[in-house]
Amino acid sequence: MKDALVIGASGGIGSALVSALEKRDVRVTGLSRSGDGLDVTDEASVEAHLGALEGEYDLVFVATGALELEGSGPEKSLKELRSEAMEAQFRVNCIGPSLVLKHSVRLLPRDRECRFAALSARVGSIGDNGLGGWYSYRTAKAAVNQMIHGGAIELARTHGQSICVALHPGTVETPLTKKFAGGHTTVTPEEAAQNLLDVLAGLTPENTGQFFDWAGEPVPW
Repeated sequence: MKDALVIGASGGIGSALVSALEKRDVRVTGLSRSGDGLDVTDEASVEAHLGALEGEYDLVFVATGALELEGSGPEKSLKELRSEAMEAQFRVNCIGPSLVLKHSVRLLPRDRECRFAALSARVGSIGDNGLGGWYSYRTAKAAVNQMIHGGAIELARTHGQSICVALHPGTVETPLTKKFAGGHTTVTPEEAAQNLLDVLAGLTPENTGQFFDWAGEPVPW
C-alpha cells in the first residue's frame, strides 16, 4: 500500500488511522469537515472535494459517523423515536459513506488490489440484535452495510481485485462512545486503528462485500 485517502481524518478514529498509516510509510490524504469543509451528507461537497483529487489510492477509508446527533441519543424505546433523529442518522451514517463510495470509484486502481472500507457497528447487525432499541443508529448502520455489500458487487465488475468491506472497530474511547460505553471493554483510537489496518491487510478479493470486526471475525448481517 502506497497511498491512502481517509475521510473523517480529524475524528478520533480517523486521526489515529492517519498516524498509523504514516507510520507504515503510506502517503495519506486526509479530508474532514473541520479541516477541509467536506460535508459527506452533501453530494455537491463530496463531488467537489473528491473530484479535486488526482492519482490513485490503494485504500479509501471512510471514518465518519455519529451516535448522538442534534441532541438525540440512542432510543431506549419506540416512544422515543423521532423522524428527524432517524433522518439525521441516515444522512451521517449511511448516505455519507455511500456518496463517498460513489465518487471514489474513479480513484481506485483497476490493475491491482485496492480497498474501500467504511466504519460500521456491530449494533447494525440484524442477526446479532437480541436487545432491540437504538433504532435510528441501528437501522442507519444496517443500511450502510447493505450499501457496502451491493457496492462491492458492482465494484468487482470493473475492479477485479477490489476489497470493499464494512468494519466494526469495537468500542473506541472517543467522544462518540463516552456516554454509552457502559460496561463494554474499550480500546484507544490508536489501538483501534492498528487493529482495523491489520484486518484490512489480511483480506483478499474473496472477502469483498463482507462485514468484519476489529479482530477480523465476520459479523452476521
